[in-house]
Amino acid sequence: MRMNRPAALTAASFLLLTGAGVAAAPAAFAGTPGSTHANDRNSDFNGDGHEDLLVGAPGATVGGHRGAGLVTVQYGSRGGVGTTDVARLSEATTGGDGVPEPGDGFGTTVTSGDLNSDGYDDAVVAAPGEDVDGVRDAGRLTIFWGTEQGLRPGLSDVIEAEEPRAGERFGTALAAARFSGATEGDVLAVTDRDELDTYTYGDEPHIPGNGAAPFHRRSSRRLTAPAPAPTASRPDGRAAARTVLPRTLTTGDYDDNGFADLVVSGVTTGAEPGHGWSTYYSGHAGGLTEERTLRGGPVAATGDIDGDGFDDLVTGEPTSPDDGGETLTGGLVGVRYGSADGPAADVQWWTQGSAGVPGVVEKGDGWGADLSVDDTDRDGYADVAVGAPGEDVGPVADAGAVWLLRGGAHGLTAKGAASWTQNTEGVPGAAEKGDKWGAQVRLADPNRDRRFDLLAAAPGENTGDGVVWFLPSKASGVTAAGSWSYGAKSLGVPVDGAAFGTAVDE
Repeated sequence: MRMNRPAALTAASFLLLTGAGVAAAPAAFAGTPGSTHANDRNSDFNGDGHEDLLVGAPGATVGGHRGAGLVTVQYGSRGGVGTTDVARLSEATTGGDGVPEPGDGFGTTVTSGDLNSDGYDDAVVAAPGEDVDGVRDAGRLTIFWGTEQGLRPGLSDVIEAEEPRAGERFGTALAAARFSGATEGDVLAVTDRDELDTYTYGDEPHIPGNGAAPFHRRSSRRLTAPAPAPTASRPDGRAAARTVLPRTLTTGDYDDNGFADLVVSGVTTGAEPGHGWSTYYSGHAGGLTEERTLRGGPVAATGDIDGDGFDDLVTGEPTSPDDGGETLTGGLVGVRYGSADGPAADVQWWTQGSAGVPGVVEKGDGWGADLSVDDTDRDGYADVAVGAPGEDVGPVADAGAVWLLRGGAHGLTAKGAASWTQNTEGVPGAAEKGDKWGAQVRLADPNRDRRFDLLAAAPGENTGDGVVWFLPSKASGVTAAGSWSYGAKSLGVPVDGAAFGTAVDE
């Protein structure tokens, strides 16, 4: 689904192997394979045309094992979503060889897509802390297959790294979309500690749920950046290369060629650590090709902000080594508009200090810690939700806040921008120290009225149990009127540090 600034990321260009698949991407919508544009992705697990919500609680206790983790699925309907039509899935419900263990972190990251092209979206859930064959924290993915009845316990399969490594944490970031003509379904992109892998569902007969789905790894590349420029102390330029630790994957058709593109966002380590960088891979009938690197990250999201048919890339850098003194930003959000050449080289930077944006720039706000992009008022332009979990609300430190900036024919604008905290009239609860409200933000449309509602999560609320707030959208966009909240316990999730809301699929 939709789900993030000068140096360069040098992951070598790669191609997904072409197959006998279709060479032109079809139009996609909820419940059909082949997501290309950002607004194609709708997480419709039961094929009824309504978006479903997949939420991770990686700290949940399962089978007495704290931190084993689980996910919840709230099915959309004409009335939206609630707390009754809910499925709870964990390694204890896979029906395969999954066994809940302390610290697995099942549900740390999630994504969805129709991987087997059967008309139902499938859920992909990562457990980066899973031990594999005695290799600690190697990581594992579980695919729950969509059906007419939705996601069903026992109907699942797993993917593991071909050569598990200790601390690899396979599944650090996930995305699924139709990047090539090699398959009619969606291609799954997965990162671990420092690599990017892509997988397609195979053609051979397979009975879902037997634990060994025929996924084929199409490519694997290490994510690095080149050495810094020569300096007086190292005029030969032989400084150590910077590794980019991937944190976020986002997809969209930035060049509008009918195939999804992929952006990998992360932060540098080694020389000049802590800076956000993204790499743009363009999709074609033959697969993904690396195009260029872009300053911005490690958070990324995608949508068509100016309504021109080209998806636009939005990146967030909530913290940076440069954020201090004269360069204080409190968090930085960048917008690159799509074109026939993909995301633009020119970037439009936004902070709380930008004209018309509510609030005041303060160090540690974490503005841009999470992002989501979609149309909240049905005007044909995608809007941008921005989370700032480190925002102080009056004297209350790190209570958190959420913003919405509007899209328009001329791009993102502060005209009509709004922000909310737990102290906003109509929003349930009260701002408390360390709530970190807005650590996750998502725009979703479970009632299919084409006005995307705002979800704001605080995984640390109630001493780490986690709570999600739902702010509905009306004709004028998102409003606090009629908003409501629900915690892990209301969905039948064991509390005691469940961290419900750590991941919310788009």
